[in-house]
Amino acid sequence: MKIAFYGSSLVSAYWNGAATYYRGMLRALAEKGYRITFYEPDVYDRQKNRDMEPPEWCKVVVYQPTLDAVEQVTSEASQADIVVKASGVGFEDDTLLDRLLHHARADALKIFWDVDAPATLAELHASAEHPLRKALKTLDLVLTYGGGEPVVDAYRTLGAKNCIPVYNALDPETHHPVSPDPAFYADLAFLGNRLPDREARVEEFFLKPASLLEEQNFLLGGSGWEDKAKPQNVSYIGHVSTTKHNAFNCTPKIVLNISRDSMARNGFSPATRVFETAGAGGCLITDFWEGIELFLQPDEEILVARDGKDVAEIMASLSPRDAALIGHRARDRVLSEHTYTHRADQVDAIFRTYAEGRAEATQ
Repeated sequence: MKIAFYGSSLVSAYWNGAATYYRGMLRALAEKGYRITFYEPDVYDRQKNRDMEPPEWCKVVVYQPTLDAVEQVTSEASQADIVVKASGVGFEDDTLLDRLLHHARADALKIFWDVDAPATLAELHASAEHPLRKALKTLDLVLTYGGGEPVVDAYRTLGAKNCIPVYNALDPETHHPVSPDPAFYADLAFLGNRLPDREARVEEFFLKPASLLEEQNFLLGGSGWEDKAKPQNVSYIGHVSTTKHNAFNCTPKIVLNISRDSMARNGFSPATRVFETAGAGGCLITDFWEGIELFLQPDEEILVARDGKDVAEIMASLSPRDAALIGHRARDRVLSEHTYTHRADQVDAIFRTYAEGRAEATQ
């Protein structure tokens, strides 16, 4: 089957947290025989900050941020068996959805794939006239990369025919153990861009432990933290290219995952960072969110903290040997249950079930 997928960017992870998810998922689907074209707008300097070239397993079409270009690329949806509009594409999202529904064949499977359900649902609840809210009854299915039952119920209440979570996972060919890099040495490291929905939690779970453990070394990576007040034992390294993520995840004694407020409230939303770190064999502390145990076993494969004091206590008591053992167990778990091959099996079954149902309805 042929998929036309409209998203933020496949070739650039620059201010684009969904890139890892897109890459792992679409590559695994391509290995199952799907022919995929990914359409992305040239916005936010992403094309100037590519961290990969268009892959062999997916055709990439980069279009200019104009309405004429949107019309052109959406007209190509008529050639696809499955048409996917992702959330947060970045240019004229509402127009893009409208034109895709116009151009898609009647027999094509039409999907909205939400990579930031808390943000999308907040918009839908704020406006009864939101274009996506009106389109839900026309779409065949909503897929989300997290959220569990709260998100599923919310989408169904708003009119979606169905909503199914397809969680983040690991691409073992991309994220794996490498040799340690002295540039990333630390007792605790955190990597994440500065966002309003995350900053207070970074203060609590990262900066507070740093102030409590003056003798330990903390490493902060990600964009936007230049002018943030930091304890003296925090080293700030700015943006970290995806090509260096493996070293970042396996060099420190511990890596910290901090969810955005909305993701933590919804639960069942493991960040890509969780699987990237586990794939590299890193020991991970995460802030608490409901559903962690579905992915990694607390205290055995992942460490869980409810506040900054918990983080500091874990760091003070955890030996390097025990940290390495936790990272090893986490890697074993995600390789056995949480790779993008596992997720692609799920999505393939969903696509085939819905395609067969649509074909029967047409007949």
